[in-house]
Amino acid sequence: MTAFAHRHLLGIEGLTREEVVQLLDLAGTFHAISERAIKKVPTLRGRTVINLFLEPSTRTRTSFEIAAKRLSADAVNISGQVSSTVKGETLLDTARNLQAMKPDVIVLRHGSSGAAASVAAVVDAAVVNAGDGTHEHPTQALLDAVTIRAHKGRVEGLEVAIVGDIAHSRVARSNLHALTLLGANVRLCGPRTMLPVGIEQLVGERKGQVRVTHRLEEALEGADVVMMLRIQKERAGAVGLFPNTREYSRVYGLSAQKLALARPDAIVMHPGPVNRGVELDPGLADGARSVILDQVTWGVAVRMAVLYLLGTGGEPVAEAP
Repeated sequence: MTAFAHRHLLGIEGLTREEVVQLLDLAGTFHAISERAIKKVPTLRGRTVINLFLEPSTRTRTSFEIAAKRLSADAVNISGQVSSTVKGETLLDTARNLQAMKPDVIVLRHGSSGAAASVAAVVDAAVVNAGDGTHEHPTQALLDAVTIRAHKGRVEGLEVAIVGDIAHSRVARSNLHALTLLGANVRLCGPRTMLPVGIEQLVGERKGQVRVTHRLEEALEGADVVMMLRIQKERAGAVGLFPNTREYSRVYGLSAQKLALARPDAIVMHPGPVNRGVELDPGLADGARSVILDQVTWGVAVRMAVLYLLGTGGEPVAEAP
């Protein structure tokens, strides 16, 4: 296996297609390990991973902890409620104090865009961005891509509709980079108040692969993958963005009738948490075409792959574990 060229994982932007594929392929190896009776390998024995989550999280935080433990690393979990940031300590002071304890990897979730990059600039440990403001959420995009590949056999050439609060979604931004990098065509759909101006420019030379629409029906027509997003009330405030949740659900919520516009074998995705009855009909969330729980399973495998590559310091390894 070739070495990973990056010390940190701060976003999908800046990665090459080959590096993304490397992460997805390695996640496949760890996915197989997660199916074993004994779900543990000694790869990161003696290494320390600190999960510093200064925003609420269930899936991401838990999967990073499980990923570290399955790699035999020592996992330390710190939430915003128990960190000294509630006493007025700055994020960078927190990071410097953690660095003084000599961890190998710091996984950070923070409400401010660019927080992970700021921490990476002052610590020696590898830094993984577990979501920073409205900027990026790279491991979510990786787990989404590998879930799509597992169900469709490929990502290249697929039509992927991403629907909802695009403007405030770091998931949408990371997926936009990852999916277009892998050759998919992406349709972004949401109310005008939830679609940032000039979002096609985020993918630079690949902007021809991105289409923006305000009509859900147009986004769904012939889609291979439908990814629904929740309204980011904690970032958007939701003031004036739409009349009410009932109206939003009527126009932009996914129902079985609307899903019929997509391809018959289209899969339904959601990064969670799902607001049932708002962006997604409960029957679809639990239905045969939903791969939401598969995303959660792949999330552990992807985060194992990321910790494995960064936790070994980017050094070449002879073979996958």
